[in-house]
Amino acid sequence: MSLGRRLFIVLAVLLPVCLVGWSAWQAARRTDAGPAPGRPPSPASAAPSAGGDAREPSGGPGASAEPDGDGRPLRGAVIVLDPGHNPDNREHTREIARRVDIGTGRKECDTTGTATDSGYAEALFTLDVARRARAVLEERGATVEFTHDGDRPYGPCIDERARVGNEAGADAVVSVHADGSAVGDRGFHVILPARVTEGAADTTRITGPSRRLGERLADAFAEATGFEPAEYLGSSTADTGLVTRGDLGGLNLSRVPKVFLECGNMRDPHDARRFTDPEWRERAARGIADGITAFLRDADDRYDGETNKTDPPDRAGRPSVR
Repeated sequence: MSLGRRLFIVLAVLLPVCLVGWSAWQAARRTDAGPAPGRPPSPASAAPSAGGDAREPSGGPGASAEPDGDGRPLRGAVIVLDPGHNPDNREHTREIARRVDIGTGRKECDTTGTATDSGYAEALFTLDVARRARAVLEERGATVEFTHDGDRPYGPCIDERARVGNEAGADAVVSVHADGSAVGDRGFHVILPARVTEGAADTTRITGPSRRLGERLADAFAEATGFEPAEYLGSSTADTGLVTRGDLGGLNLSRVPKVFLECGNMRDPHDARRFTDPEWRERAARGIADGITAFLRDADDRYDGETNKTDPPDRAGRPSVR
């Protein structure tokens, strides 16, 4: 066989092998680098997996626009819940009648609270709702402290209740109550601290963030429970669910964002039926948790975006809420 014929046969064998190797190398380059500029990804790479990894975020108050990595959006937040009154206050009327300083004057250490006509006490209601709210908030990663957990003979006094939130450096404090107004007066309202600078009281730095907490709480509570804002306190409260007071020691002495929530009127049969329903109390608790969550996320976004540099911080440091 001539030399030329042998070279022709060798090239004929090697050329296809080289072309196959070069094509494979080009394909590997494209895979590592992603699609070429201007070329959309293939349908297979763009579609979500069959396992449903791409889920729609849940809605509702306090819901994040994007799912949290571990489902604990309040990790790092400190929240204080203040269950109004104490179930055993009725056995200690002399002790709770002692007056304490609230800045603007002196008031009773605590009171017995109200009750439904059937005898369901406000103090039992507030403790139950607060415990339910604590469970929800802790599931979301928050550290939750109580001013009391039914483990004291009476009280604590209103000045001590404020001190618990201050010493905890709480990101938010909600005092849970129910009103004792006349029959026919229905609905909830949120009490905000007035601007008070007397004696030991100075709410200058907390009135702004407390209002924002109250607004988020009113919206979430109404949505969760179906209750409307109370109309018997005036047109402004009927519209917003908010009222401002400067005579409550728990608010006057607070140094952290704090509000009172009057969940409804225990003396009205319509509201009282809801209070005695455990399922409604669970909705009330979730409304409280959702309102607090929405407030803390708002505060976090404000500092991240530096949207209001002149507004004093809600507390010494920015809450770490994710």
